[in-house]
Amino acid sequence: MINQKDILYTQEMINKRHLDIRTITMGISLLDCMDTDVNVCAQKIYDKITLRAKDLVQVGQEIEKEFGIPIVNKRISVTPISLVGAACQTDSYVPLAVAMDNAAKAVGVNFIGGFSALVQKGCTDSDWKLMRSIPEALARTERVCSSVNVGSTKAGINMDAVAEMGRIIKKTAELTAENYGLGCAKLVVFANAVEDNPFMAGAFHGVGEAETVLNVGVSGPGVVYHALQSVKGQPFDTVAETIKRTAFQITRMGQIVGVEASRRLGVPFGIVDLSLAPTPAVGDSVARILEEMGLQVCGTHGTTAALALLNDAVKKGGVMASNHVGGLSGAFIPVSEDEGMIAAAESGVLTLSKLEAMTCVCSVGLDMIAVPGTTSAETVSAIIADEAAIGMVNSKTTAVRIIPAPGLQVGDRVEMGGLLGSAPVMPVHEQSAAAFVARGGRIPAPLQSLKN
Repeated sequence: MINQKDILYTQEMINKRHLDIRTITMGISLLDCMDTDVNVCAQKIYDKITLRAKDLVQVGQEIEKEFGIPIVNKRISVTPISLVGAACQTDSYVPLAVAMDNAAKAVGVNFIGGFSALVQKGCTDSDWKLMRSIPEALARTERVCSSVNVGSTKAGINMDAVAEMGRIIKKTAELTAENYGLGCAKLVVFANAVEDNPFMAGAFHGVGEAETVLNVGVSGPGVVYHALQSVKGQPFDTVAETIKRTAFQITRMGQIVGVEASRRLGVPFGIVDLSLAPTPAVGDSVARILEEMGLQVCGTHGTTAALALLNDAVKKGGVMASNHVGGLSGAFIPVSEDEGMIAAAESGVLTLSKLEAMTCVCSVGLDMIAVPGTTSAETVSAIIADEAAIGMVNSKTTAVRIIPAPGLQVGDRVEMGGLLGSAPVMPVHEQSAAAFVARGGRIPAPLQSLKN
């Protein structure tokens, strides 16, 4: 039974603690849009997206007004385009990306994800076409997001794809150099990618999903930070319990909004992703939660342990609030999108190596990190390989969203605005990994993959 105290506390979380529904994301299957003619395929893609998602933004706005809960983003994810475009007799899938972008603009969503390929074990001809279309596609579109899954616990790591993605990221940065490589902010390289992730830039509609589905991503770092202020100096048992209870409240709100949006749109409800997704706003930072546990600066010794506790407690609290928790679910650490992470990186305490260690215990990977524009493609590939190895061995999702900012050096800042924030350019090791990346082939799956 909801009482007045619960209502007032929820209102306080929304008004003062940055609690919001970060996104409602409609997943749409495009498998029936295949055609040998790329232009016909593009038209089918546009028609289906605009038909299925025509009411998405309006319904989101109505729920915002009626429930008094901010829904920051309305988004779409689609079937990986490397599958949809496989029948097309063309060398480029850029027309399909343009159709996605036009459809996203027509229905009014913030982003559309799914210009993607799943190549963890090998690449089809269509996969190569997709990957090599990414730089131009992201340069020519505004709202399209791209992802490539290069590894998994079951398959190992496709090092040919890893090497190619280093080159793709560099080319994407060059083609969007006027915006400091902004195209790279819309490109994620995964290991163990999930099929129901509502968050960009990595969202795509998996082949195991329904024809159309609605997934919800909640957030609320500010709420957790505020809750921990009431347990200063108390044992970690109390800290974990406080986070669990807060995560329950946050997730419950997402469940309510997701079910209602699903009912009004007439599509199945998928999952609630209960990730703590920060923003550049002061008071909405994951880094500040870690510091509230007793760290002077995020990135100092103890940070990985604090993040592990946070991630675990968020998941435990969330699964009690919803029968359908999915996506990534946990704590995000995107440097440019977190005010505390930005400050820690600029102070020199939070380094690329420390971030890599932190990804072992959180829900994602090296996210929204800017490096010097002179960083080689091979170095970018090696960073991807390291992160994919963490995901592969630990049976978890990891990812790399990295921006080799053209013309910028360590100490400069990439300004992207909005939820993307600003990223301080961080140093990378100068020693080469070119010979390592050039080997190609596949890093075998670990022994723990043999579970049958």
